[in-house]
Order: sequence, then structure tokens, then C-alpha cells
Amino acid sequence: MKTERLLWSRSGIISHLSGAFHYEAEEVGRPTCSPTSGPARRPRSPTGGPARRPRSPTGGPARRPPPPQVGRPADRSGSPAAERARRQTMVFLTPSVMQRTALFVTFGGLVTSLTTTFLPLWKTMNSDLNEVENWFSGLWHACLYTEEVGVQCKAFESIMGLPADLQVSRVLMLLSVGTGASALLVAVPGLEGVGVCAGRPGLRRRLLLLGGVLAWVSGLSTLAPVSLVAYTTVVEFWDQGYPDVMPRWECGEAMFSGWFGGLALVVGGTLFFVAVCMADYDQRPGGEPSGRRTERRTERRTELYLKTEVL
Repeated sequence: MKTERLLWSRSGIISHLSGAFHYEAEEVGRPTCSPTSGPARRPRSPTGGPARRPRSPTGGPARRPPPPQVGRPADRSGSPAAERARRQTMVFLTPSVMQRTALFVTFGGLVTSLTTTFLPLWKTMNSDLNEVENWFSGLWHACLYTEEVGVQCKAFESIMGLPADLQVSRVLMLLSVGTGASALLVAVPGLEGVGVCAGRPGLRRRLLLLGGVLAWVSGLSTLAPVSLVAYTTVVEFWDQGYPDVMPRWECGEAMFSGWFGGLALVVGGTLFFVAVCMADYDQRPGGEPSGRRTERRTERRTELYLKTEVL
């Protein structure tokens, strides 16, 4: 009896150990020996053959993805070069961008000044005695608007018969349009990326400076006549020598567009000067390009952001 009990206990311990070994092996994923049916068989494919390991698209064995790094964001760029390229796209304050901005602002001011020169809306007049008639006056012709006929315009017959402010305004506005167009023609060859003056930075610098000066002259030539006509209009409106029932001229919409165009030309010329100063600062001995400085600031902000996110 003692011998049988001892044999039974030994067989139970052996079966228990084999079962535990089978359970741990299944968790690890290794082939095991079943205590009842012998060695475990490999899983088979639906076609009857042994199942094959998954392979990558290139033909080799599939690799496990690397474990994610704790405390650091995932890198979506794929490479340091892509990360550097993405950061460089965030750089805006460069001489090239400033030059193109100045060119765009100057062009807008030139178009506005050209439109203002030929608009017949420098002065407007509405009569209380006859409300159906509205008078408009410009530098080149006067217009009458009625509900029955519409708009009728007539050019001034003689230049000598015009007031002095209109004569001066004609000359200054034509000067403004000419100098504004010259500023654009001079500044375009001096832009970075244009191959007209390639390899000649000194000539580029002089062309941009000349374009800025011409833009300034054009802007001042626009602001001066508009302000002069506005001053004379206000003085005549408040003149006590005219009867109260007599209609008087008032400032029209063209004056506001003229002020806007003149300011745009002045701002465009200033931006040309700023672009030249930025280029000189980048080309100084031992200087760092403005694009690199902006990129370095972006890197510092990114590092501070990552440190804050980890904390």
C-alpha cells in the first residue's frame, strides 16, 4: 500500500509539473509537449501545409516595429533633412520676402494713384434747391448726374482757365504715376531670384535703393496734390463771403483713394530700404543670415516646448 501511494503521488507530481510547463510554454510561444497526446504540432494553413511566417513586401521576414520612446513625441518627418526643410518653410523675414512685399505694395499704390488721377470724384456738390442734380469734378473733366439722363461728363476747355490748385495737381499726379512706374522697372532687376543682375550684389543693392527713392517721390507727389485740393475745398466751404443758399463743393471719394495710394507708395519705398538693410546685415563679416537666425529661434522654442511637455 505504501509503495502504491508513493508511486501515485510521484505520477501526480510529474503530471502537474508537465502541465505547468505546457502552460508557461504556451504563453511564451514555444512548442511544448502535451502530457496526454505527446509533442504539440505546428498550426497548418487552410491548404493543408504548414503555416508560414508573415513576410514583408520586400520578401524578407517581417520585423517587429520598434517600441515607442517614452517622454518624446513621435517623429513624423522621417529624417532630419525633412525636419529641417519643414522648419525652413516657417522662415518669412528674409531679404527676398521683404523685397517681394515691397514690390507688391508699391504696385498697389501705383494702380491706386493712376486710378485717382482720372477719377471725376475729387469734388462733389449737391444743391438743396435742386436735389435731383449732383455735380462731380475731377482734374480733367466735370460730370453732372440726373435721374432722367444719367451721367454727363465734359472736359475742361482750357488749362489756363482752371484754378491754380487743379493745375498743380495735374502736374504732380502725372509725376507720381511716372516715378511710380519707374520705381517698379528699376526694382524688378534688383530682386533676388531674377537673373538680370546675377553675381553682381552691388548693382542689385543700388537698384533697390533707387527703386525705394523713386517710390518715395511717387508717394509724396500723390499726397501733395490731394492734400492741396482738400485744403482749398475746406477753405471755400467755410468761406463766409458766399451766400448760405449757394451750393458749395465738398471732398469726394477720389481724395481718400489718393491718400491711400500715396501712403502705399511711401510704405513700399520704406520696405525696399528695409530689404537692403537686411541683406547688408546678412553679408557682414561673421554675420549670420536672417533665415538661419529665425530657424535657430524656432529650434529653441521647440526644445522648450518638448521640455515643458515632458515635465
